[in-house]
Amino acid sequence: MTTATARPGPGIAHLARPDDAPLPPDAFESELRELARSRYHDTHSFNVRMHHGDLSPAELRTWVANRFHYQRSIPVKDALILAKLPEPAMRRSWLRRIQDHDGIADGEGGIERWLRLGEAVGLDRAGLESGRDVLPGVRFAVDGYVNFCRLSPALEAVASSLTELCAPNIMLTRLETFPVHYPWIEESGLAYFRSRVPQGRRDGIEALTWVVDWARTRTDQLGALSALAFKCDVLWSLLDSVEHGGRPGGVG
Repeated sequence: MTTATARPGPGIAHLARPDDAPLPPDAFESELRELARSRYHDTHSFNVRMHHGDLSPAELRTWVANRFHYQRSIPVKDALILAKLPEPAMRRSWLRRIQDHDGIADGEGGIERWLRLGEAVGLDRAGLESGRDVLPGVRFAVDGYVNFCRLSPALEAVASSLTELCAPNIMLTRLETFPVHYPWIEESGLAYFRSRVPQGRRDGIEALTWVVDWARTRTDQLGALSALAFKCDVLWSLLDSVEHGGRPGGVG
């Protein structure tokens, strides 16, 4: 019987002050950045093994197939967040995220680039799109995140996206390590990782600016921190499922 990988760092332990006064913006931003850094899934054992070159082709295919369920859900959760934004300029800006993943036309965007990664590791495009190999734990975690964005106020829904602050670094790590450890993957299949470096930097700073500005009370700040912690747990749980939840006859 396998045991889920331990999560790094403590949970959200802060208590709202009696007067509900917020921390200063700089201090709150530091809290958000530290939470993202300490709980991001780059330290999950599966990612560590991936970046050290220790995954088998079958394990990589399982990850690519299951992560696709998350990738295809990104524009859905972003559409739900967009509907909560109060100003046209905000909605126009957030719309870029949907376009980044869905593309402006067929054959473009992050989802298409992930499908090409799937083909580069030896997966069938139709099988990826069917979702037939998505593990129950992955489906539960990702669908839970989409529902969180559907039901939460704009502050918390946007705060949950702040894992973007860490995304560029993990993409750069993959761009550096995949050609060394997995040379059998065609270089063109790594285009998704390359595109997410500038997009993640832009999106992380934008969302961070909004969250810091919107959180006017300590209760608001704690809600944003909890939302970010939840998103980190979603990504961690996805990898737990991939690492421990593989089943006979699956991808490979």
